[in-house]
Amino acid sequence: MSRKKHTDHAEKAAHGGGGLKKFLTLVALALTAAAVVKELRKPEAERTWHGKIASVVPYELRVPTLARARERLWDPEAENVVGPRVFGVGWTVNMGKVTAMVREKIGV
Repeated sequence: MSRKKHTDHAEKAAHGGGGLKKFLTLVALALTAAAVVKELRKPEAERTWHGKIASVVPYELRVPTLARARERLWDPEAENVVGPRVFGVGWTVNMGKVTAMVREKIGV
C-alpha cells in the first residue's frame, strides 16, 4: 500500500469512515425535522412537544428538567434499560437501571 493510500485510509478510520457518520447525522436531522413538523401541524393548544414519530422513535423537545433527566438517566426502578432521551430524538440508556441490574447479578 502506498504512503498516500495508507494516509487516506487512516484519515477515514479516524473520522468514522465518513459515510456512516454523515448518514446517521442526516437521519437524526430528518427525524428532528419530522418531530417539529408533527408538532407544528397540531393546533397551538394541542402541542406537547413530545411523543413518537411513526409510533416508534421517541422525541422530547421540551426544555429539559432535572426531574426528567433523573427519570430517564438514573432510575433504578425503571422497567427498561433504554428509554426516550432527556432532550432530542431517539433513545438513551438509563444507567441507574444498568447499575441496579449489575448489582443484582453480582449480589451487591
